[in-house]
Amino acid sequence: MKFGIATFITDEGIGPEALGRALEERDFTSLFIAEHSHIPVSRETPYPGGGDLPRMYYRTLDPFVALSVVGTVTSRLVLGTGIALLPQRDVIHTAKQVASLDLVSGGRVAFGVGVGWNREEMRNHGTEPTTRGAQMDEQLAALIEIWTKDEAEFHGKYVDFGPIYAWPKPVQKPHPPIYLGGESEAALRRLARFGDAWLPRAHTPPDEIRRVREWLAEQGRQNVPFTVYAANPDPEMVDGYAEAGVDEVTLNLETLPEAEALRELDRLAEFAATRR
Repeated sequence: MKFGIATFITDEGIGPEALGRALEERDFTSLFIAEHSHIPVSRETPYPGGGDLPRMYYRTLDPFVALSVVGTVTSRLVLGTGIALLPQRDVIHTAKQVASLDLVSGGRVAFGVGVGWNREEMRNHGTEPTTRGAQMDEQLAALIEIWTKDEAEFHGKYVDFGPIYAWPKPVQKPHPPIYLGGESEAALRRLARFGDAWLPRAHTPPDEIRRVREWLAEQGRQNVPFTVYAANPDPEMVDGYAEAGVDEVTLNLETLPEAEALRELDRLAEFAATRR
């Protein structure tokens, strides 16, 4: 089983250049970073983790800028969004950002996406929370059209554009793998339809991993890679993931100043070495 890192890159923690170098030096295989464009001051949506919203949510760097920096100082590390909040994004700009990152990194992008949870944040982008899932389905279909067609067009309820030229095209063919985040029934249906990999969060038990694997096979989707997002270095849980057929576990790295982050990465790398 492979091990990567999941984290929030902010203006207060280890920078992307130092982080990227440290991850490859310690043989981690991937980096998945979180995205929030902003946090509304008046926020009614409760934080899914309970309690106050952690400080790092307010201060995330743009994921494609940060991952571009990581890509320039690494040669093997997979560059992942964990997750890009697609319903809050312009689909044509996003297609170009993903394809550009894939090009300059030599084909190392893992495009993790999800519908998001902060309703006030969505509304500030003009996104209606109750229809964000249907919107994202159209966005994913439109992205694939843009990445795979020289003259792409899409006509839906939420995404609508006539024939366009949009380069660069991604290095990875037919396109960078789409990692679907989320564990709900709607998210799993989206995974079966559009996903190249599943990105379940670390609270997902191994029994559910097995159930989803069997369910995907029934949908004709065998051998979909599973990457667990932001797990703690818990030997029992990680061993359970391995037994359930998880391909990769990303270990959670708290947002820390550089010196502290490097010490924590040493600890996580030692744990990963005992479980590979």
